[in-house]
Amino acid sequence: MKPDRPVGIVGYGAYVPRYRIAAKDISQVWTGGHGGVPVESKSVPGPDEDVITMSLEAARNALKRAAIAPNDLSAVWIGSESHPYSVKPSGTVVAEALGATPFVSSADFEFACKAGTEAMTAGMGMVGSGMARYVLAIGADTAQGRPGDALEYTAAAGAAAMIIGPAAESLATIEATVSYVSDTPDFFRRADRPYPVHGNRFTGEPAYFNQVRNASQALMTQLGVTPNDVTYAVFHQPNARFPQVVAKQLGFRNEQIAPGLLAGKIGNTYSAAAILGLCATLDVANPGDVILMTSYGSGSGADAYLIRVGDAVLERRNRAPLTEKYVTRETMIDYAVYAKWRNKLVMG
Repeated sequence: MKPDRPVGIVGYGAYVPRYRIAAKDISQVWTGGHGGVPVESKSVPGPDEDVITMSLEAARNALKRAAIAPNDLSAVWIGSESHPYSVKPSGTVVAEALGATPFVSSADFEFACKAGTEAMTAGMGMVGSGMARYVLAIGADTAQGRPGDALEYTAAAGAAAMIIGPAAESLATIEATVSYVSDTPDFFRRADRPYPVHGNRFTGEPAYFNQVRNASQALMTQLGVTPNDVTYAVFHQPNARFPQVVAKQLGFRNEQIAPGLLAGKIGNTYSAAAILGLCATLDVANPGDVILMTSYGSGSGADAYLIRVGDAVLERRNRAPLTEKYVTRETMIDYAVYAKWRNKLVMG
């Protein structure tokens, strides 16, 4: 899918809570410390943080880089699977706090871990059709895992924001996108359940690897691009291993994988994961670099994008804190504090 008018990323911003819990501490509680862990640690939202507050921080960073006024935004869209309200949009609160209201489109997007990139694709359509000049697309989550479940080791928190606008004003152009979806029940949560469950044998090959591989390959084929033409490959990071495996399946070398593999340090930030990886990559990319980013959402599907970095990235990246700043600042907490903050203790 290509827009009629060239579009790109005018500004971007990241946010990750400072609080962390070590995976080994979770393991100590539930397994006595036996067995391996999928990540070193994961980010934990503070007691005063949620999808709205994190989205606001990421959005402010994106606006700083774009150097546009909030009321220049035509849309404020937030993708998440952990919106704080079942009935009341997160987008209106963020738009109001930014100063983008009242004449602005606002909506919440859902598609598990790729809700944020769904907002990006919609933004490409709005800007590419001429209906909007700037669209703010955000991916944010404060995901939870059932106590003792494998998901508890990786279900983390974070937010990433992209301002989509005309290519002529962008720090990186988005050449095209491809979406690939199927009804594959690898991970789901019914409305009345507090924690998600996963379909175990569906999680890897039928779901994540199949969707990410097909979306990425289809995009490269349509554009006549090979892995050798790509500088960085950014994939959704449910853990540290999956993106490395799918990168190898697609023919990418280790040095092409997105800088840092954030999942190992902050866990799976769900709707923000792929976009956070893109933020970290734009923080170090040079003009002329080519980035392949592919998100993944359980249920399931993947969105792939080919992005070409422009000259403006060198100056604009320094207008707001780099992603690494949020990743490296750490205040460690123990399991008791984590359980209290995440409401895992139900008092009768």
